[in-house]
Amino acid sequence: QGLLRSDSIPEVGEDAAATVGMAETLSEEEQDELRKELAKVEEEIQTLSQVLAAKEKHLAEIKRKLGINSLQELKQNITKSWQDVTSTTAYKKTSETLSQAGQKASAAFSSVGSVITKKFEDVRNSPTFKSFEEKVENLKSKVGGSKPAGGDFGEVLNSAANASATETIAEQTQE
Repeated sequence: QGLLRSDSIPEVGEDAAATVGMAETLSEEEQDELRKELAKVEEEIQTLSQVLAAKEKHLAEIKRKLGINSLQELKQNITKSWQDVTSTTAYKKTSETLSQAGQKASAAFSSVGSVITKKFEDVRNSPTFKSFEEKVENLKSKVGGSKPAGGDFGEVLNSAANASATETIAEQTQE
């Protein structure tokens, strides 16, 4: 009956006067019953504490025999926590959204790369570039003599610059 009472029970640290006032409203029989119940609950708590301590000791012994240490437990806890996080709907939605964004960005970069490559091809195939390339080849053959045609574009430009400088010096000397 004591557990089903609707009267408020004073909390730890409540005013002593309030506790005394409550004790006065209880009959001797009710007070005895509550004291017995209090002793019983305290004894149960003591027993449960002892059982818990014994279980914790047994757990530690089992872990020691299995070679499980604190670091391994921490790793297991982190792994389990990560699994819990990755199984949430929010994580799945975020992961899916980021994956889609990555795919779109990849497609965009690929598209930009294709456009740039196409533009370079267009420039290389344009009549102006071809004309420039021919002039550079002509200069190269004049300056370089019997070297085979071709080479990389950087070499051709260097040769053209040298040829241009040589022609400028020759013109200034003639004047």
